[in-house]
Amino acid sequence: MEKSIPVNPKISIIISTYNSEAWLQKVLWGYNCQIYKDFEVVVADDGSGPKTKALLDEMKKTVFYPIVHVWQEDEGFQKSRILNKAVVACTTDYIIMTDGDCIPREDFVHVHYLNKKPGYFISGGYYMLPMNISKMISEEDIKQQNCFNINWLKEKGIPKTFKNNKLTAKGLVSRFLNAFTPTNASWNGHNSSGWKKDILNVNGFDERMQYGGQDRELGERLFNFGIKSKQLRYSAVCVHLDHKRGYKTPESLAKNAAIRKATRTKKKVWTAYGIQKD
Repeated sequence: MEKSIPVNPKISIIISTYNSEAWLQKVLWGYNCQIYKDFEVVVADDGSGPKTKALLDEMKKTVFYPIVHVWQEDEGFQKSRILNKAVVACTTDYIIMTDGDCIPREDFVHVHYLNKKPGYFISGGYYMLPMNISKMISEEDIKQQNCFNINWLKEKGIPKTFKNNKLTAKGLVSRFLNAFTPTNASWNGHNSSGWKKDILNVNGFDERMQYGGQDRELGERLFNFGIKSKQLRYSAVCVHLDHKRGYKTPESLAKNAAIRKATRTKKKVWTAYGIQKD
């Protein structure tokens, strides 16, 4: 079957991944269901084995959008470095960043596209799923958008909580919740977007940072640079599949906290450890 691939896409979507083919495949199916279709996907692969490349080669034959695979050797958790490489690989002016365990709702890219604005980045939200439902979601469930249907999720055992509004809020209600949520509109690695030139102007991610807050630190430098943020937690929606976090250590969190503190207190805009090396 001949595919209609965007010739000059208007949006680049960076998806980070590491040896998680089952989850990544579900995410790529999610992007194949988008109502806005003028985008490319850049997979930021932090050293996965050959199974991920094999999956991407297979998915390229079935999805309508182009996939660019940006890979680096496995040298431990080096997400900041591969994200910087992926930013450089993006061919468009506007970039959505997300993770290979976050399935986007069918209006996800459209919401980011409609709300993009010079001088701003967008901060989206996620709805965390337990492991049993994460495993249960099929390609058909994504096509039918079952995994965003609160009634379907309740049938599978999801409890009734305020967070369910992320999946049910529409129109005025979602705008109200976006405006009055107490959560800061920070740069979130699982669901944020911004202008490529703004990311380049602060030199991308600080590659010294390990797991825990490297996305927030980028956002803090964007704030220092004069970029504002828009909160779309209840509009730009993805469901977050469950997984282990073996790379989370007290040492990495302490190191990252020190770097973030320096960024805030010194009002730093530029990192010497980013895309351009001083």
